[in-house]
Amino acid sequence: MPDMSIAIAIMLGSFIILLMLRMPISFTLGISSALTALYLNIPLATVFQRMVSGVQSFSLLAIPFFILAGEIMGQGGISRRLIALANACVGWMRGGLAQVNILASMFFGGISGSAVADTSSIGSILIPMMTDSGYDKDFSVAVTVTSSCQGVMIPPSHNMILFAMAAGGGVSIGQLFMGGLIPGIILGIALMIMTAIIARKRNYPKGRVLSVKEIWKVTKDALLGLMTCIIIVGGVIFGWFTATESAAVAVVYAFIITFFVYREIPLRQFGNILRKSLRTIAMVMALIATASMFGWLLAYLKIPAMVTTALLGISTNKIVILLLINVMCLILGCIMDMGPLILILTPILLPVATQLGMEPVQFGAMLILNLAIGLCTPPVGAALFAGCSIGRIKIEHATKACLPFYAMMILVLMLVTFIQPISMFVPHLMATMGN
Repeated sequence: MPDMSIAIAIMLGSFIILLMLRMPISFTLGISSALTALYLNIPLATVFQRMVSGVQSFSLLAIPFFILAGEIMGQGGISRRLIALANACVGWMRGGLAQVNILASMFFGGISGSAVADTSSIGSILIPMMTDSGYDKDFSVAVTVTSSCQGVMIPPSHNMILFAMAAGGGVSIGQLFMGGLIPGIILGIALMIMTAIIARKRNYPKGRVLSVKEIWKVTKDALLGLMTCIIIVGGVIFGWFTATESAAVAVVYAFIITFFVYREIPLRQFGNILRKSLRTIAMVMALIATASMFGWLLAYLKIPAMVTTALLGISTNKIVILLLINVMCLILGCIMDMGPLILILTPILLPVATQLGMEPVQFGAMLILNLAIGLCTPPVGAALFAGCSIGRIKIEHATKACLPFYAMMILVLMLVTFIQPISMFVPHLMATMGN
């Protein structure tokens, strides 16, 4: 009879070793799961069936559509238009270009749902522009990288769909979308406050105040792009279609706007967009499949129950346990990517959170914001690497410049963790309207 303790040691030990060897996360999850299954005498066919069932979900179809819609709009000139709209709103302030960067990321997050895509699209335009205007290069990169984290909070976000799947399918994707809306906006406002403080201290330049005619022109120009977000979110909120259906509609809309209205790229470019999207989709789906297998074995070994018992045994104080969860997630977010952590941590920590009286939607918002911070922290922060690559600066310089922004992000994280209405007001309002 296999010893469960040895099985757990094999599973977690092989996972950590392979992770340290920098093996791709999908292979790490798959190999550690296979080794554990062999020790437990579980037929590999049974384990691999879990991989197949993990991606056999109608809700997961939304992810490829979201990725494709974001890619189409990202390459079709929407970034420049959103930047122009943000400039009309906040460009006149001290440190105006930095404020434009944050607000444009907020707008773009509602289209792409990806921090890395946000950093690449917005950063490639604004980082050189800020540097040429007299902003410190490390500050320009820091603002771009940290503000891009709004992309994973503001709906639509494919990370919310991953959380819904990892939570067992009992959490509404529409409510999760809305649960991230206010935290995402508060995060943007917090970063803008810190930017204003630094801009005043360093005497960064102001932008000019646009005329009413100019404001109307850029608003009208950007509105068609922003409608993508409105279609997705509005459709889900009002029950016109599911998250998957709204994502499909968004792809069609993005295609029409990009190739027949904006017409900044030729139709033949669509093939390249599809190929690039397919690479991303393949990586995401491979991750979901292997994480499903890994998660099934975690449940088989009763690891979530063990973690729940252990955490609740440390203290009966809700505040202490939630702080411990946040610290653990922040540390893990620094060394692992966001997607696999959502899939691994959700079934382990969600039972703990619900026992403490936290609603699943609030926990989802807390977890995703937590892991979003990891996207802009070394050593594996994907958004941080993208920003440093565009700005051509060393990671350590960018990280130092990010420190005051990290402080604001953690402050917002604490607000989301301990003040329930921040994440639950809009979902509760949706539920009331539905009744």
